[in-house]
Amino acid sequence: MQSLGFFGIFKDSFKIIFSWKKIFSQITLALILPLSFIFLANIEMSELFYSKFLHRHALPEIVPGTSTYYRLSNSISSKWTVFWLLFKAAYLTIILILSLLSTAAVVFTIACIYAGKEFTFKKVMSVVPKVWKRLMVTFLWYFLVAFCYNILVIVAFVLWYTWTSNASPGIGLTVFVLLLILYLMGLVYMSIIWQLASVVTVLEDSYGIQAMKRSKALVKGKMGVAIGIFLLLNLFFGGTLLTFEIFGVYAFEGIIIRMGFGIGCLLLLVWLILIGLTLQTVLYFVCKSYHHEIIDKSSLEYRLEVYLGEYVDLKANNVQLGECHV
Repeated sequence: MQSLGFFGIFKDSFKIIFSWKKIFSQITLALILPLSFIFLANIEMSELFYSKFLHRHALPEIVPGTSTYYRLSNSISSKWTVFWLLFKAAYLTIILILSLLSTAAVVFTIACIYAGKEFTFKKVMSVVPKVWKRLMVTFLWYFLVAFCYNILVIVAFVLWYTWTSNASPGIGLTVFVLLLILYLMGLVYMSIIWQLASVVTVLEDSYGIQAMKRSKALVKGKMGVAIGIFLLLNLFFGGTLLTFEIFGVYAFEGIIIRMGFGIGCLLLLVWLILIGLTLQTVLYFVCKSYHHEIIDKSSLEYRLEVYLGEYVDLKANNVQLGECHV
């Protein structure tokens, strides 16, 4: 697998999905479809809340500039802010849970395929809660690293703003563009490391910061391929959300046309998430092969048996040596 490049990884991923359509269809219906629906529903609900709430409380009867106007306006704004924060917190929590569960299910399924291990949808779903806790620890470490990174970037932009007050506009703009490019490159790099670390968390003993270090070591030599896959998927992902927002939410066409765009975007989003999770799992095995790490099916099968509860360690008192008489 070490010779697989950008197109080879896509080819293998499509082959896996179409060869095991039944199990991936079940995972999609149970986890990925709800995840995709919530992505799109968030856009629709955000627009609905904004248009209904803010327009309803536009205070048309009260003269702007009066103390009554400002008092009521501030009261409405504070209530709206609290409601908005609670809504977003619930949305992000559900998205995180479903994303990690989907990752666990897809990665475990593909590992079973590579190991030649018999599995069913019921077995896959029984393993998902066990792996989810480890994936959460890895995500929290990624969140901490990303948070610190963003703080440093904010400090850098503040320093840039302070410095440009005494510099020429051309130089200031050039520095700003360079900082922005470096910032985006850092975000892409961290996202790739986290996605590969999620696969490491499921298939190896390490998780959390150790999984991210392991992911960083694995992706060396295949970073170009990983970046290409990441950018292509996110381009389609962002395009799908934008299309839904324009034609499914803000469009003035009839309800039938808007529903058609909504269903089309939902199906495309489902496919993008499924192929994305499959691609990052296949990329993991390609990276292992690239670094000449043997993909030992027996050790992989052992790992899967531990999750399934089918592996039992031999205890010392279970093993007895018979006497040998000469």
